[in-house]
Amino acid sequence: MARIQWVGFDGDDTLWKSEDYYRQAEADFEAILAAYIDLADPRTHGHLLEVERRNLKIFGYGVKGMTLSMLETAIQLTDERISARDLHRVIEIGRTTLQHPVDLLPGIREAVAQIASDHEIVLITKGDLFHQEAKIAQSGLADLFHRIEVVSEKDEGTYARVLRELDVAPGAFAMVGNSLRSDIEPVLGLGGWGIHMPYHVTWALEAEHGVAHDAPRLRVVESAGQLAAALAAIEATPVA
Repeated sequence: MARIQWVGFDGDDTLWKSEDYYRQAEADFEAILAAYIDLADPRTHGHLLEVERRNLKIFGYGVKGMTLSMLETAIQLTDERISARDLHRVIEIGRTTLQHPVDLLPGIREAVAQIASDHEIVLITKGDLFHQEAKIAQSGLADLFHRIEVVSEKDEGTYARVLRELDVAPGAFAMVGNSLRSDIEPVLGLGGWGIHMPYHVTWALEAEHGVAHDAPRLRVVESAGQLAAALAAIEATPVA
């Protein structure tokens, strides 16, 4: 049987709401740009996303990187015509997003506590260190976790390092998260288990993955209340 020793949890859109605030920030950003450009012009479609993609290795993930990419995009798309006042409004969008409330997903506290009663659990979240630490503190969940990792990227190398430090084999590790790209695919690639709990909105870059819907080490749940049962099903699975 597949005895799981450690269970990992993602933070944003797994434990608490996040992408909703980014979507609102993008809508507010587009409202500013609408005074300068035709938002329906296909040449502008996806420009912010491509700037964010290009800047990821420089600015990293999170609101601060998004805000810098918004400023760059605004200057480019308006041919430098955007006013200082409107650039300041873009900065305020970032400030507001950084200060959003931390709203836990329904039932997640109970689900995490239930799993923590039988397993070691680790929070593995990526993004800006300062912002992630603030959200973790505000969530009220920190005391449930045996370890917390804030990382700059979630790839096989990062998970391999974390598993080494936890002294756990990949086959004895399960990761819970909303992102197939960041939470599930790297863990499956190492030989671990993934429990995918989709969120109702997903950032376009996080939607890029190569996980098959019928991957043998993948389980899918609709809500936090199903997590413990999914983990039990994994542990009841015969291991070849």
